[in-house]
Amino acid sequence: MNSVSRTLAICGRVLTQIRHDRRSVALLLFVPALLTGLFSWMLNSDKIFNTIGPRLVGLFPFMVMFLLSSITTLRERRSGTLERFLTTPMKRGEFIAGYALSFGTMAALQATITLVFAIYVCNLELPDEPATLFVAAIANALLGMALGLLASAFAATEFQVIQFLPAFVFPQLLLGGLFVPIDTMPDVLQTASDWMPLSHALRSLNDIVAGSSSEEIWGEIGIVFWVSIGALAIGAFTLRKRTP
Repeated sequence: MNSVSRTLAICGRVLTQIRHDRRSVALLLFVPALLTGLFSWMLNSDKIFNTIGPRLVGLFPFMVMFLLSSITTLRERRSGTLERFLTTPMKRGEFIAGYALSFGTMAALQATITLVFAIYVCNLELPDEPATLFVAAIANALLGMALGLLASAFAATEFQVIQFLPAFVFPQLLLGGLFVPIDTMPDVLQTASDWMPLSHALRSLNDIVAGSSSEEIWGEIGIVFWVSIGALAIGAFTLRKRTP
């Protein structure tokens, strides 16, 4: 069995596990859409939702994918599954690639459901074609997946994974321009924001809402994709057989 076959085997195994876990499927696919709908209902204003909605379409999938990918991968290590796999010719990179491919597939499906729900149920209006927002939403979900897999390499328990949210994710939310425009922050915080991947993910969504040029939008999306690839590479390099 070659490297591609082993990677696809891991991908198929993870997708089969997810398919048999109905609660995880519901959480993964439908909760982001329902949360987006709840915000639309709460705002009770199409104008406000058209400004905030695209950011939610990218943000909620990011959060869900981060939690699910990190906890699922951590359980594989704690149960000894990873150790058994690594006694075979399978390499760490193939293991991470298989998980990335499976969760990436779910991320694309999740982003599609959330975006379709936002447009056709919540009446989200976009200044441009929804295809750009669709790609940006997938990029956000993939970023959450990649950072989740990376976090699982450093966590020893599920509780430690949860601790990564306030320690690692929440600062990115605060400095990403979700609540306060980045250009109004102090210079030090603006510089810190530029180095945070979620800032670029949220910035791509803000640019779509603002009707910015395609070069600016795709430049931000490109940064998100490259950071995701880098996070997966680091996750594969630091992945341990056992959890202390």
